[in-house]
Amino acid sequence: MLVKERTKYKNLNLSTEEGICTVTIMRASKHNAVNTETMEELRQAMFEVIRDNEIKSVIITGEGSKAFVAGADIAELSHLDELGAKRYSQNGQDVYAMVENCPKPVIAAINGYALGGGCELALACHMRVAVENAKFGLPEVRLGTIPGFGGTQRLTQSIGKAKTLELIMTGDMLSAREAYDLGLINHLVSSQEELMRKSREILKKIASSGPVAIAMVIKSVNQVYSTFEAGYMKEATYFGQTANTFDFHEGMKAFLEKREAQFKGK
Repeated sequence: MLVKERTKYKNLNLSTEEGICTVTIMRASKHNAVNTETMEELRQAMFEVIRDNEIKSVIITGEGSKAFVAGADIAELSHLDELGAKRYSQNGQDVYAMVENCPKPVIAAINGYALGGGCELALACHMRVAVENAKFGLPEVRLGTIPGFGGTQRLTQSIGKAKTLELIMTGDMLSAREAYDLGLINHLVSSQEELMRKSREILKKIASSGPVAIAMVIKSVNQVYSTFEAGYMKEATYFGQTANTFDFHEGMKAFLEKREAQFKGK
């Protein structure tokens, strides 16, 4: 079976087999947390995916068996001011929009924790397949901030307003079964091997149809949510504003120091 190795990245690995490009985030020592460098590599990888006619579809997954993407890099995030945080949010939104608007089907193969920016990346993918021990959540309020990579918008689109508000405001995690029951994921599987097999099975079935038609389906379905564009702008603005608070810096510092945050509401 021919496996084509693609461009080498520091934090990603891309390989293509039978027209399916697997993008693996390779930061297992950091639970595959996305920093600015990884985000920029993901941007370049999506450009590569879109341009390469040999690639018909994409699987995004994480290295190892513990985490898909466990969130953003808190050490990097903790130094941002209001303007820097807003730009950070907008950059992440732009990259995840490339995933969402990719004309080729993109599946998130969720092999473990999908938290914060990782949950937001999974939401940006067209479909989601997860192992039974995966966990989902947007716990940013516990750091004194809000989801900044589109989570407030895409989670609402996926599971509705009331449940989204509950999950984001409590910072609670969902089990894979709970996520499946809410319609957040398409398929639930029992093992890492089954995760990739099921993802490839779906993409191979899609590949039997016309690529132009598939691209138009993606574009048409995304159009349903086009009115949310102002929401993404507001999300980035509010994310930036939290960086101008005591609570933001206390939350980040507490996380890095592995202690409970002492929020003051200012």
